[in-house]
Amino acid sequence: MGLMTFLRNRAGFILIGFIGFAIVAFLLGDAIKVGKPFWADSQRVVGSVDGEEIGIEEFGKKVEQSEAQFKQQYGGSSNPQMQAMAVENVWNGEVANVLLSKEYSRLGLNVSSDELFDLLQGKNPSPLIVQYFGNPKTGQVDRAAVLNSLKQQSKNPQLKEQWDLLQVEVEKQALQQKYGNLIKNSVYVTSLEANDEYINRNKLAKFNYVSLDYASIADASLKLSESDYSDFYNENKARFDNPAETRSFEYVSFSVNPTKEDSAAVRTQIEKLAGDFKTAKNDSLFAAINSDVKVPYTYVTKGKLDPAVDSAVFALPAGSFYGPKLSGNSYKLVKVIDTRFSPDSVKASHILIDAAKAGGVDKAIKLADSLKALVEKGGNFAALAAQYSIDGSKDKGGELGTFARGQMVPEFENAAFNGKAGDLKVVRSQFGVHLIKIEKQVGSSKVAKLAYIEKNLTSSSKTKDAAYKKATGFLNEVKGDDFAPLAQKKGYTVGVADKVTASQGYAPGLDNPRPLIKDAYAAKKGDVLAQVYQMENAFVVARLTAIKPKGQLSLEDVKKDIEPLVRTAVKGKMLTEKLNNALKGAGSLDQVAQKVAKPVVPVENIVFGNPVLPGVGQENKLIGTVFGSAVNKISSPVAGDHGVYAFTVSAFSNPAPLANTYKQKETMLLSVGQRALGAAFQALQDKSKIKDNRVKFY
Repeated sequence: MGLMTFLRNRAGFILIGFIGFAIVAFLLGDAIKVGKPFWADSQRVVGSVDGEEIGIEEFGKKVEQSEAQFKQQYGGSSNPQMQAMAVENVWNGEVANVLLSKEYSRLGLNVSSDELFDLLQGKNPSPLIVQYFGNPKTGQVDRAAVLNSLKQQSKNPQLKEQWDLLQVEVEKQALQQKYGNLIKNSVYVTSLEANDEYINRNKLAKFNYVSLDYASIADASLKLSESDYSDFYNENKARFDNPAETRSFEYVSFSVNPTKEDSAAVRTQIEKLAGDFKTAKNDSLFAAINSDVKVPYTYVTKGKLDPAVDSAVFALPAGSFYGPKLSGNSYKLVKVIDTRFSPDSVKASHILIDAAKAGGVDKAIKLADSLKALVEKGGNFAALAAQYSIDGSKDKGGELGTFARGQMVPEFENAAFNGKAGDLKVVRSQFGVHLIKIEKQVGSSKVAKLAYIEKNLTSSSKTKDAAYKKATGFLNEVKGDDFAPLAQKKGYTVGVADKVTASQGYAPGLDNPRPLIKDAYAAKKGDVLAQVYQMENAFVVARLTAIKPKGQLSLEDVKKDIEPLVRTAVKGKMLTEKLNNALKGAGSLDQVAQKVAKPVVPVENIVFGNPVLPGVGQENKLIGTVFGSAVNKISSPVAGDHGVYAFTVSAFSNPAPLANTYKQKETMLLSVGQRALGAAFQALQDKSKIKDNRVKFY
C-alpha cells in the first residue's frame, strides 16, 4: 500500500482518534460532567465550552469519522451503541480541545518550529509518525518514506491536506505531553508519606471480635420513619451531589419474535432455497446473494463455523450438502466444495509492488515475474525487497513471520497455504501485486472450502402488525399514572430503565434506545411518550417516571434509592444499643460474647492497606478503628458495612524500618502524578461553563 494511500485511508481518523492522545484517553471516560441541556441555544449548536460554540456540521463530520473508525476496529455494521460511543468520543475531544488550548495559552506552552521539525522528520519522531511510518515490530521509522511523502505534497493537494491534519495532531500531542509533565512534576511524596504507606501495607494486626449481623434483623420487622430518612440524608449530603442530569422511565415491550406459524413458513422457504442451492452452477455467487451472513469463499479450518454445524460439515467429503440446520436464530445451508489437508501455519516473505507506481496492474505483474526470475537464478530476495517493496516489511527483507489462516487477504492466503516450501508465487490483492516466497510450512490439518448460506428466522408482517396494534392500543388507552397498573391488568411486563443520561447509548432491555431517550429528555415527569418505538424485535411504549437534575439532589429525589441504606443505618443503631448494653460491666470480650450469644472470632495478619475481614468482606471502618486502638482494650461498638462489632486487639506486629524510601516514593509518585493529572483536568471543567445540547441531535 502506497504511503499516500495509507495516509488517505487512515489520516481521516487522526483528528478524532488522537485528539487528547495523552490527556483525553487517560482522563475523560465519564469525566466530562455536564448538566441539563440548554434548549434555548441555537438549533445548529451541539454545545459550548466557555462560550465557544460547537456547531453540528463539523461535529457531525467528526462523529461519522469516529463511527467509521469504530466499525473498522470492532467490525460489523453500525449500531446505536457504536454511534453513542462515537458521539461521546468526539464530544470529549471537543471539550478537551477548548479547555486545554486555553490552558496552554495561559501557561505559555508552545511547540517551536525546531521541535516540530524534529517530531515530524528528525531523530525524535512523534508517536503518530511512528504509527504511520514505523515498522510494527521494531518501531523504527522509515525516514526516507517520510521525506518522500512530504515532497509529494506539492504535487498532491489531497496528500497535503492529510499532512496538515497530521501536523496539527503532532503539535497538539506534544503540547499535551508538556502539560502532563508540568502537572506531574508539580507533585511530590514526602519521606513521612512514604513511611506511612509502607507501615499501612506491612504492619500486621491480630485481634478478636464479636459481631451482630444486620441480617439478624428481618427487613419486614422495620418500619422506617420520615426522620430516619431525613437523618440519613442530612448526615450524608455529600453523597447526593449529582454530576449530570439523569432520567428514568418505565416501559412495556411488545415482542415481534417469530411465531410457530412464521417458523413453519420460513422453513418452507429455506427448503426451496436448499433445492436451488444444490443445483446452482455458481456456488460462491449463489451463497453471496442469498446469505444474511457473509462468509469468505475460501478454505476454513475446523472450529471456525457455528458449533451446531462445524463437526458435521467437517466429517463430509467434497461434493456433499448439509442443511437446512436451525441453530440460534438462523438456518444454515452448506455446500462442501473441496477438502484437503493443509499447513496449520506458514512462514513467508513478500515483495509488494504498487500497481499505480508501476504503470498499471499488467506492468506490476510483469515486474513481479522479472523479480521472480532473478530470485530463481540466485538473486537475493531480501535485497530486492529492500529495493522494490512498498511494504514496511522491506526493512526485514520482506519477512512477514509465521501466520495462520484468516490473517491474510484470501489471494495471499491461498498462494501461501496451497504451495510448498521454497515456492515463489505472484498474486494480486487489494494492496497491489505480491511476489511471495514460502519459507516454511508448519503442521497439517483438514480444511474445507465451503459455500455457506445463513438465513435469519424472521417474523411475518402479520406478526409485526399484531404486535404494533397491541402497542398502539396500549398507548391510546394509558393515561399516565395508570401505566403500570394497566400493564399488569393486561398481563404485560413492565421494564424499568433507571438513571439514564442524555448521551447514553444503551438501556436495559432495549437495543435501539436513542430515539426514546431523546424524547424522554424533552418530556415532563409523568408523561407517557407520544409514540411507539421500534426496536429490533419489539415495539415499545414508555413513560417518564423521574428526573434527577444536576447538582444537590433533594431527599425526595433519592428517597427510593437510599431506602436500603436507611434500613441498614436503623439496624446499626438498634444493634449498637444492644452491644452497648452487653459491654456494660463486661471485663472481657468473652463476657460480651456470652451476653449476646455470639462467638468470639480470632483474626490475624490484617493490614490497614487491605481492610478485608476474612469470611465477611471489606470492613473499612472496623479495620481503621482497629489500627487506631490500644492493645488489650475492649472497643466501643463499631457500625460497619455488614454488622456492628466490638473487638480487642491482641497485638500489632511492626515491619522492619524502611531503610531507603526512594523506591517507595517512586512507586507512590507515579500514582500521585496520574491522580494529579486527572484532578487538574477536572478542575478545568469545574471552572468552565459547559453546555451540552447533544441529545437534540443524536
